[in-house]
Amino acid sequence: MPENKKAKLQRELFNDKKMELVPTRDGYGKGLLTLGKTNPRVVALCADLDESTRSQWFAEKYPERFIQMGIGEQNMVLVAAGLANYGKIPFIASYATFSPGRNNEQIRTTVSLSELPVKIAGAHAGVSVGPDGATHQALEDIALMRVQPNMVVICPCDAVEIEKATVAAAAVHGPVYLRFGRAASPVMTTRKTPFKIGCAEIFWTGKDITIIACGQLVYQALLAARALAKDNITAEVINCHTIKPLDEKTIIASVKKTRAVVTVEEHQIAGGLGSAVAETLVQRLPVPMEFVGVRDRFGESGEPDELLQKFGLTSPYIVTAVRKVLKRKK
Repeated sequence: MPENKKAKLQRELFNDKKMELVPTRDGYGKGLLTLGKTNPRVVALCADLDESTRSQWFAEKYPERFIQMGIGEQNMVLVAAGLANYGKIPFIASYATFSPGRNNEQIRTTVSLSELPVKIAGAHAGVSVGPDGATHQALEDIALMRVQPNMVVICPCDAVEIEKATVAAAAVHGPVYLRFGRAASPVMTTRKTPFKIGCAEIFWTGKDITIIACGQLVYQALLAARALAKDNITAEVINCHTIKPLDEKTIIASVKKTRAVVTVEEHQIAGGLGSAVAETLVQRLPVPMEFVGVRDRFGESGEPDELLQKFGLTSPYIVTAVRKVLKRKK
């Protein structure tokens, strides 16, 4: 689909009154169900969190292909690696603080090193987990996964996109990390919205600034673009759902036009989407850049919307970052 038509589609979808609120984890559960029906090689494993991760839906429909591992994330990876070696496509699910947090070494040694097709589902990522607090709010998981060779890293923007990503992950030859959240968040895409691993999508066209976002904060980036438009600042918003491999072609093309960048993520600024974009631009097209993300701190308990605001992850903070970088651009 041509870029202008895709952007027009997203403008039509971006209507606050029509937006449905759905947890992205629901998309993972639906994706697993689709794979259960269409791909007999797919099996699902979970570390005692099948209801929370929505793995329960697969377990109820395909119990012979589901393994409840209990609270043992390291062992879950080892079992999944064994299944993958015998032709299965295992999806392993837990909270992202525990997988890939607790079992990072096992993922590295038994999955990434051998390039096995184990798909790691990291649920309840980011501060929007809410009252569970710092111990359950994964803010380092993207950094952990993107440094591992052979690993694909995906952070979809809504429940529909994570469903597509889950299905698409099964076709990837090697390991994939899927990141998603707990809280209900706006559904910005439809079945018709393009999705392909490794291909970022332009959700809002502009010429003054490029805003590159992932996960549920794509919505906040769109809110910021709409606010900026009132002051005749046109922002190009890119939904960068695949953080590795990064879609350098789309990003470079946008930045050549705007000459300024703001990245937005519900993750530590160090090692996440912003770092990946900066690593690309510093080598190919250095421009003024600002980062919206978590600044070297742990999460805390609170309601999801309150925490997004407290950590500076909402649209007003994105607007501030844009104004700051535009001053440097001039």
